[in-house]
Amino acid sequence: MQAKVRMSRRTFLEVAGGTALTTTLAGCFGVGGGQQTTTSGGGASTVTIWDIRTNADMKLAQSLTSDFNNTHPNIHANLLFFQNDPYKQKLQVAMGAHNPPDIFFGWGGGILKSYVDAGDVYDLTGVLNADPSWKGRFLPSVFPSATFDGKIYGVPINNTQPIVFFYNKDIFSKANLTPPQTWSDLLNVVQKLKEQNIIPIAVAGASQWTYLMYAEYLTDRFGGPGAFQAVLANQANAWSQDAFIKAFTAIQQLVDAGAFGSSFSSVLADTNQDAALIYTGKAAMMLQGTWNFPVFNTNSPTFIQGGKLGWFGFPSVEGGTGDAGNLVGGTCNYYSIAKDTKSPESALTYLKDAVMNTSAISQMINLGEVPVASGISSQLSSAPHSDWLQFVYQSVQKAPNFQLSWDQALPATPAQTLLTNLAQLFLKQTTPQQFAGSMNKLITPS
Repeated sequence: MQAKVRMSRRTFLEVAGGTALTTTLAGCFGVGGGQQTTTSGGGASTVTIWDIRTNADMKLAQSLTSDFNNTHPNIHANLLFFQNDPYKQKLQVAMGAHNPPDIFFGWGGGILKSYVDAGDVYDLTGVLNADPSWKGRFLPSVFPSATFDGKIYGVPINNTQPIVFFYNKDIFSKANLTPPQTWSDLLNVVQKLKEQNIIPIAVAGASQWTYLMYAEYLTDRFGGPGAFQAVLANQANAWSQDAFIKAFTAIQQLVDAGAFGSSFSSVLADTNQDAALIYTGKAAMMLQGTWNFPVFNTNSPTFIQGGKLGWFGFPSVEGGTGDAGNLVGGTCNYYSIAKDTKSPESALTYLKDAVMNTSAISQMINLGEVPVASGISSQLSSAPHSDWLQFVYQSVQKAPNFQLSWDQALPATPAQTLLTNLAQLFLKQTTPQQFAGSMNKLITPS
């Protein structure tokens, strides 16, 4: 379900990972309160921001906004928080009525593009390019998810969440194994682990979206970013490209090799059953989002404290044209300015001064997050779990391409069909060619 699924699971995993949440957001909470207006007390311009972050991330945004208001007497930032699903509906209605917030939270990808196509989003390209110190604050690899036709429509606001392999170091050590660097290496590791009656790779198939990670990485490794870009460009029969067919075939190769065990379709990600298989020693590896690190740290702190958790990037594929440094996953979230804002200059000031500033970066690192900010290696090296933080940061910093997860990049209908087809692919209920044909039917060539 495109962004709906992604944000729902991410929020849940954050809670399960130890960021305490004692109540759900039933409505909204604001910094400054009140309804959207264009002026505030003393003639100050009011900027209304809609957001959906929770827990520590919500508190951080509130604190940064309060600081902004204290230092900008002529601008009053009114920050409001909503639950995930009602937010999407509310934003859609507000955009359609040409009465949106000045600044709105988003994921980039398909949802943001739909508003861009409707002419509802302010083009940030010129102001960012005119202020290199502002644009240079962010890692370049995260801008593409909010860039359409060469124009930038969103500013990164938080941490990055690429997909990586986690693994149990004890299992690897006892089996005399090292992290696989190539696809052949991975297949060899799978075979050796199977011989020892250990599930080679934990996958939470009951949640379906976990299947997506294999399709994304394998397609990239076989054909590079251009393969999926052809889908986004609505090129006829784009899903039948060799990169997709080879990727889907490789997935079924893993299934046939027993890489995921015999009951993977009943494992649930929402309750972190896949991670539990790793720290209990029942499975050796797991391809998952970096949001799982706090899950390990909370549910089995001794596993991390004992140095038993390892990680590595997705292997290269022999004969493929994709760069082994390319990433997939959640690039970050974004703030965008509505085209109908009555206070564009004030909204821009808020983005420049209250988003990813020095204080925000420091506080995110203290929360164990990796902000999408440039030049923070030294801060990460002195933080708790610095080896993990630096691995994530350097992976994103060096990535030639960072592909937003397909269920976010695509519109809602093809995104849901994609997940359904992936479940059938993993269960050997469809062939790679049938999968491609089903998805091709949803392409409307421009």
